[in-house]
Amino acid sequence: HIPRPVHTQRSTPPAPAPSTDSHDHCPRLLHTRLHHHHHPLVTRQQSPIRIRQYMEKFRQFVAFLLAALLMGILSIATVLIWVLNWRGGLAWDAGLLEFNWHPVLSTTGFIVLNGFALIIYRLPWTWNLSKPLMKNIHAFLNITTFTLMVISLVAVFDFHNSKKIPNMYSLHSWIGLAAIIMYTLQIVLGLCIFLLPFTPMYIKTFYMSIHVFAGLFIFGMGIIAAEMGITEKLIFTLRSRSNVTLSYSQSPPEAILVNALGIFILVFGGYIFWIATQPEWKRPLEQVTDNTNTEEGSTLNKTNTSAEIGMDCALENTPRLRQINLDDVDQRATF
Repeated sequence: HIPRPVHTQRSTPPAPAPSTDSHDHCPRLLHTRLHHHHHPLVTRQQSPIRIRQYMEKFRQFVAFLLAALLMGILSIATVLIWVLNWRGGLAWDAGLLEFNWHPVLSTTGFIVLNGFALIIYRLPWTWNLSKPLMKNIHAFLNITTFTLMVISLVAVFDFHNSKKIPNMYSLHSWIGLAAIIMYTLQIVLGLCIFLLPFTPMYIKTFYMSIHVFAGLFIFGMGIIAAEMGITEKLIFTLRSRSNVTLSYSQSPPEAILVNALGIFILVFGGYIFWIATQPEWKRPLEQVTDNTNTEEGSTLNKTNTSAEIGMDCALENTPRLRQINLDDVDQRATF
């Protein structure tokens, strides 16, 4: 009698129960967040409380942006009213009318246009635009500002030389020229480091924080120079021995208007500084890649990734760490 073989059926392991742990959704949550540029902080997994918080921050950003825009428009309008109604207008004649280009172009370029160039990356309506396009827009605004400032400097030096007035003797001229020189260096380094494709990534990463700080510092220098410059101009033109107008100390209408110009410039600078320094208003990351063989950016990538998903899940339970493409470093940390 030959015993019949016993066929044993392999038992398949039971399917794991669906986990309710929120950590299992971390990679998908990170992917969803970083690819929805309209609402980078709003995902399907987030609660209505988080959505309301985001919308409240968005309303705050719009309020500060509109206030800055209003102050910028008032600054340009006020300086135009000043030179057209009280200073005789604009011309290129090596005289006082040529000098009037200096306050007009300085306010329009180095204050208002430069201020909005600082926060161009933070406008939510530009988050769908590609990173190279935003770089070009940022560079175009800065180059335009530089061009206006060169014209304003030519106007004031031309006027001083034609009237035999000494150059570079006041603190206003020292700070103003130093700001222009630093601004020129900022543009050259920015173009070479962030727009040239062959620049090593570790140089971009190292220079980014310097670039951000230098931009804000130069903008602050421009505001200080502008405040001193308009006060200096009023002291020189509104003198007590003049028979044409009242002295500065008697607060004629021109003095009140120009003092208001100084207030508008100062408040505009405050709004720009506030918008440029709020971390929750940064431009979101553009893409996430699984490239993990770039040793030079591992520390930065881990830090940025943790910052993006730190409020919603923990990284220690994720199957692998998604790293950020280092091409986004000059976009992520910029204003």
